[in-house]
Amino acid sequence: MLFLNSLNLILLLGAIGISIPIIVFAIECFCSVLPQKKDRNLYLVDRPKTAVLIPAHNEAEYISLVVQEAQKQLLKDDQLIVIADNCQDDTAKIARSAGAFVIERVNEVEKGKGYALAEGILHLEKVNPPEVVVFLDADCIVADNAIANITRLASKTGRPVQAKYLMDQVNEPGLKDRVSSFALQVKNRIRFLGLKRIGGHSLLTGSGMAFPWFAMKHVTLAGAINADDMKLAVDLTLENIVPTYCESALVVGRLMENQDAQSQRTRWEHGHLQMISVEVPRLIRAFFKSPRFSLLLLALDISIPPLSLLVVTWLLALIFAFGTFFLAGASLLPPIILGLSGLLLFLSVILVWAKFASTDLPLKDLLSIPFYVVGKIPIYFKFLVNPQIGWLSTERDV
Repeated sequence: MLFLNSLNLILLLGAIGISIPIIVFAIECFCSVLPQKKDRNLYLVDRPKTAVLIPAHNEAEYISLVVQEAQKQLLKDDQLIVIADNCQDDTAKIARSAGAFVIERVNEVEKGKGYALAEGILHLEKVNPPEVVVFLDADCIVADNAIANITRLASKTGRPVQAKYLMDQVNEPGLKDRVSSFALQVKNRIRFLGLKRIGGHSLLTGSGMAFPWFAMKHVTLAGAINADDMKLAVDLTLENIVPTYCESALVVGRLMENQDAQSQRTRWEHGHLQMISVEVPRLIRAFFKSPRFSLLLLALDISIPPLSLLVVTWLLALIFAFGTFFLAGASLLPPIILGLSGLLLFLSVILVWAKFASTDLPLKDLLSIPFYVVGKIPIYFKFLVNPQIGWLSTERDV
């Protein structure tokens, strides 16, 4: 009897623990389809003096176009700076030819995106600090008015702003590309819309980010682990500088392919798991010291693991819960809780697919998502054995 009671308690706590991130995910998805409150007066806000920082590592192929497209949106007193970080190609030369001011870094120990951005911030402090600073990846194209919209919103609200950051599809995208694109839209757009609808935060996704200049005094950019943009959002929220989302600003990145995509996916998902283990407890502790809704909501949001892992974990827990019910006479309550949460997860995905992605992702492709999920299981096993740690240049796959 004692064993069965203990088993029932463990199963119940496990079912609740798995259901919480599913419920939070569902709330974000359901709220995303509600009518959004548009900031109709944003165009009335004076355009702040802006500096665009572009960290680049061996981006000779794309840097000229990125610089030229960004410059089209800059005003006379704005600045555009490319930080060529440990480049072995002509990134710096090409960026200068395109009209950018270029800083070249060579440091084999302190290298990566965070160090490059910190170098750019240090330069701005010494020369001409802007009112708003924008971070843009070296292979991302800003759509019309994107820089104006995120900088005006940052100036108006005094909050960091994340643009809508999506990926350009490859030519003749395959099934995996289409599913991955949908997953990225759920992560980088749909959930942010839901969070904004309830007055919540936006995570930072690595490119198309605008920061009021004062916010740079509250964060450390040099040196970062995987998912450093997620950590940046945590650091700012702890300082009560909560990032927000701008649907009217679009930044389009390059979808990585083949082995590069696999490596990028592994780094990001391992980084996300690290964030859950490190930053969620940090946010919960801060919430108990200073009960702010923004801290609790961010902790709950980050606690949602990559969707594939969430589905796999839920399914294994459901099988185990039903197995113990039939084989050991355990309580039926845990499998009921898991079954209901699984239904909620399924309905959430169907809802946002119908609203945002049914044109680009046919129903037959949507039904293939379980195979996509199975294909990512090795990534999670690898995290237990050999987690990847390194510079996360951008989130190009999920």
